[in-house]
Amino acid sequence: MNGNRSVQFFDEQFCRQVAAGEFTLNPFETAALPYLRGKVLDYGCGLGNLAVEAARHGCSVFALDASHAAIEHLRSVAARDALSLQAEEADLRTYELSEDFDTVVCIGLLMFFECPVALRQLAQLKAHVRPGGIAIVNVLTEGTTFMDMFSPEGYCLFKPGQLRDHFADWEVISYVPQEFPAPHDTRKVFASAIARKAHEVRTDA
Repeated sequence: MNGNRSVQFFDEQFCRQVAAGEFTLNPFETAALPYLRGKVLDYGCGLGNLAVEAARHGCSVFALDASHAAIEHLRSVAARDALSLQAEEADLRTYELSEDFDTVVCIGLLMFFECPVALRQLAQLKAHVRPGGIAIVNVLTEGTTFMDMFSPEGYCLFKPGQLRDHFADWEVISYVPQEFPAPHDTRKVFASAIARKAHEVRTDA
C-alpha cells in the first residue's frame, strides 16, 4: 500500500493531527478499548491513539501501519512514555504475521485493499487470534459515497452483513452498522464486529 493515494491521504491527515495535538479516540476505538487485553495487535493502527491507550492500560502492543508519519509519531510517544509498544511501518496488503495475539484490532483498514486481498488478510488476522481471544474489525460497507480517500489501485466496500458472516463460527459479542455524514453531502457507512474465538477443545481422555 506504500506510495498509493490512500497512504498519502492519511499521511497528510496524520501530520495535521499531530501538529494540532488531536489525539482523541474515534468512536470505533472507544468501543474497542474495554476489550483489549494481554498481547495486542493493532493492524492498521493509524496515528496510534488506541495502541497508546492499550499500552497505558497494561497491554503489550504490536502496532503496524503503512503511514511513515504515523509510525514515527507512535515510536516517539512509546519511547517518551516507556510504553510496552512496538511500532513498525509495513505494507499491510502483503504482511505475514508470525505470532498469535490475545486481541487483534483492525479498524478502518481492510476497505483500502482490493476485495480478495482484504478477505485474505481478514482470514490471516482471525487465524492469529489465540483461542478465547478477541478480534475487533471495522470496515466501510456498500452505501458509502465518500470516495476521496480511496486509491485507484483498488478498494473494497463490504456487503451489508458480510463482516458478521465472516465471524459466523465465533461468538459475536457485538455487530454494529453505523452511518456518518461526510464532506460534500456524502456519507460513510461502517460495520464493526467484536467477536471471541472459541477455546480449543481438548481431545485427551
